[in-house]
Order: sequence, then C-alpha cells, then structure tokens
Amino acid sequence: MGTITTQDGTEIFYKDWGTGQPIVFSHGWPLSADDWDTQMLFFLQHGYRVIAHDRRGHGRSTQTGDGHDMDHYADDLAELTAHLDLQDAIHVGHSTGGGEVVHYLARHGETRVSKAALISAVPPLMVKTEANPGGLPKDVFDDLQAQLAANRSKFYRDLPSGPFYGFNRPGVESSEAIIANWWRQGMMGGAKAHYDGIVAFSQTDFTEDLKKITVPVLVMHSEDDQIVPYADAGPLSAKLLANGTLKTYQDFPHGMPTTQAETINADLLAFLKD
Repeated sequence: MGTITTQDGTEIFYKDWGTGQPIVFSHGWPLSADDWDTQMLFFLQHGYRVIAHDRRGHGRSTQTGDGHDMDHYADDLAELTAHLDLQDAIHVGHSTGGGEVVHYLARHGETRVSKAALISAVPPLMVKTEANPGGLPKDVFDDLQAQLAANRSKFYRDLPSGPFYGFNRPGVESSEAIIANWWRQGMMGGAKAHYDGIVAFSQTDFTEDLKKITVPVLVMHSEDDQIVPYADAGPLSAKLLANGTLKTYQDFPHGMPTTQAETINADLLAFLKD
C-alpha cells in the first residue's frame, strides 16, 4: 500500500501486491479499490502483480473539491503508472472505471499497456443526445444527484439493495454483506466528488477515445445490466475498438465482478492468457 501526490497536490491511495505482469484495476462510482478484493486475490494467486487505486475524492484518497472529471481521472492514473514505472500492463475498468481506462489509453498512449478489459463500462456515452438516441435521459442522472444531495447514506443503501447487484430481480437472493460493503466504500468518499462524478460518468463522450485504442480489449457486459444498459454500451464500444472482443452475459447484474466473480475472473484470465 502507498500513496502518490499528483501535480495538483491530490493524494492518491493505492494497493500494489505481488510481482509479475501488472494488472491495474480502476473501480466504479462511488466505490474504492476495495471493490476489487476478489479479483486482486485471484490474480495475485495466478502470478500477477495487482494494483488498484482509490480515485480522487473516493475511498482513502484526498476529498478534493474539484477535478472530478475524466481528464483528471485519466491523468491521475497516468501519474500512478509512471510512478510505479509499469510496463506491459493490463488495465481493467468496471463501470466508471471503464471510462477512466478508455480515456487514459486515448489521452496518454499505450506504450505501457498490453491489453485492457472493460466490465459493465460506461462508454461510449450514457446520456441521451441527438447523436446518441439510445442513451438514458439526462433526468435520470439529475435524479441521482438529487438523491445523493438529499440523503447520501440512504441512497447508498438503496442502490446496492436493488439494481446495482440485481437484488431486485425475482428469485435473486440478496446479500446484506455485499450491500453493507458497497455502503461502506461509498461513505468513505466525498459527497462533492460523488455528486460531480455522476456528470463525469454520464456525460463524457468516449467515442473518439475508443477509436484511438489499438491494444486488444475485452468488453464484458450483461444484457440485464440495470445501471449501464447493454444495447447502448458494450456492443457499441466493441465496434468502435480496433481490436475489441465482446463477451455478453445474459442475467448478470451491473456489479457482476462481485456477485459472479468466479465466472468473471475465469473469463478475464482466459483473455489475458490468449
């Protein structure tokens, strides 16, 4: 474990375990590096060096009042990879972290990177626009901000209890431990970072970023994702990538790296060894 201080004075917390080819994990909103526990342990045991950081304003990193946008997220990631002098790295991003990975690769280049994986990721663009008619209306994201501002603790119980992990689906057994861990991670971070982050993950257009990426990218998305709807995300990203492969799941939730870790880890490992 360690921290780095970025050029604008933000302290970024990170975990760095093991040796071997590095895998860098970028977490989803509004969570932390802890959301990758299952993946970190799995890939560590398979001989990889595993690294995960808390995005600025999240987890144990500085609760800055500004800089909660994809440019800063990507730049922070670039500073971390340079600090650790990572080579031949694999970048894995979940949800908002998928956008961070895409923007990092497009903005800072691929010289340190060999492959990437996007899991339930927000690219190409979540919000509905004239150019993106399949997106979600802006009102959806405005409502998320309103709920956060009104009662963040309640909001951070309701989201994992329902659509994030698919616990609102018939026949799906809810897990209090998973819900509580989501709430814990969320409440560790800053309200301002999470409020602004909703705009960052919903309104950033990654279309041109995706077109710039040449390394092999595995796009993993479920048709039952209730947070980042499948049709306007995974398939479109895979088409825009020069070397993208789409892996579609049927009934997995948005938070499938947690609830379906055995399957996700196995599929990721197969991609890395391919």
